[in-house]
Amino acid sequence: MIIFGTALLAVCHLLGIFLGDLLGQALGVKTNVGGVGIAMLLLIFARIYMQRRNMLPKLTELGVEYWGALYIPVVVAMAAQQDMVSALRGGPVALLSAIAAVAVCACVIAVINRTERPQAQTDGAPILHDNPLLTEAE
Repeated sequence: MIIFGTALLAVCHLLGIFLGDLLGQALGVKTNVGGVGIAMLLLIFARIYMQRRNMLPKLTELGVEYWGALYIPVVVAMAAQQDMVSALRGGPVALLSAIAAVAVCACVIAVINRTERPQAQTDGAPILHDNPLLTEAE
């Protein structure tokens, strides 16, 4: 069933690359614009859609989660490597924009963490082993 998660990722990736190429052509650029990001959004939306319709077995969901978690760091690393050469040639503007992007991300994460509602408290830790010595000591 995990192979279906891989197939879903492949379909989303191909569709994202195609849509990124179309977006690049529409903007008058001869390159893919946001294809990988579009692919990740398609994967997220496809997973949510399939979950709500009970079309996603648990093992397939695990496959989608695995590839989604693996896909993002690999793509970010590839993009960072490609952009590093042009950033070094770009001068201080590229460096300032990178620092600004990191600062904005840090601020957004801080705001999200502060506005998040606390989760309900559990009744206690689950008992893994029935050990009479532990229950007597308490």
